[in-house]
Amino acid sequence: MRITALAGGVGGARFLRGLRRHLDTLPDGPHELTIIGNTGDDITLFGLRVCPDLDTLLYTLGGGVHEQQGWGRADETFAVQHELAAYEVPPQWFGLGDQDFGTHIARSLWLGQGMPLSRVTARLAERWGLPGQHVRLLPMTDTPVETHVVVEEGEEQRAMHFQEWWVRYQAQLPAVRFVVAGMDHAVAGPGVLDAIRQADVVLLPPSNPVVSIGIILTVPGVRDALRGTNAPVVGVCPLVGGAPVRGHADVCLEAIGIDVTPAGVAGLYTDFLDGWLVDERDAGAPVAGLRVRACPLLMTDVDAAAAMGAAALELAMDLRKAA
Repeated sequence: MRITALAGGVGGARFLRGLRRHLDTLPDGPHELTIIGNTGDDITLFGLRVCPDLDTLLYTLGGGVHEQQGWGRADETFAVQHELAAYEVPPQWFGLGDQDFGTHIARSLWLGQGMPLSRVTARLAERWGLPGQHVRLLPMTDTPVETHVVVEEGEEQRAMHFQEWWVRYQAQLPAVRFVVAGMDHAVAGPGVLDAIRQADVVLLPPSNPVVSIGIILTVPGVRDALRGTNAPVVGVCPLVGGAPVRGHADVCLEAIGIDVTPAGVAGLYTDFLDGWLVDERDAGAPVAGLRVRACPLLMTDVDAAAAMGAAALELAMDLRKAA
């Protein structure tokens, strides 16, 4: 079975780790998992190219993530960051650990040698053993793109990088709109559109629907490929009991005028979505035009995430049989 998933950072990574565990229990394997990762969060810090969502996927699936945070490396130290602070080198609101610096140095070195981001990501994925898990991680585009947020400060508006709004200001500054710099020149990364078109199942993990999956959907050709695929497309709602489990998805939805409800989120995908997995607490919420199924959506551990992955695949198989 060929599964393609569109994913952001922590929520997507944890779901896909659970899905990978579930796939290992199925017969007729190995089953192939292709992940199309969001690169709208990418930012240049201290002269290095940082790809937060791609790195979270690498570290989580590769067994090196800081479990409590959900991002960054386990057993991390911060000597380099502290030395940069001593030199008063900004920004200090974005913390990078020493091991994490190694990833960004390697990436920046290879990008500087002319490698596209897709090839760089494949090299990093080898270090984390993803090919051995039959996992392929594809950046949504090789074109450098960055999500910016237009915010209100008093009577004025200004734009800042998404990471500054998200990390430094904790999404507390009122957002007017989101703009993806560089997207007007972007093309889908190598293999991205084929991964959608040739999939047996397409999944939308519980990633932020506005600034993770929503950004992937703005890459030229991605939305058309989802509309045209013969595979069932199943999404996992990122809300539990009408609120995000973590992060600021509610603030992002409100900024673009979308109700913070399972139906509101599903409405962002109605032109291609077939099935929608919601939490048991939201089982009664109407979602027009979709096959909706409820199950526990709290990823308390890898087993819970595996159960979510199993439920998403079961819904996809039921949709295929009904087609």
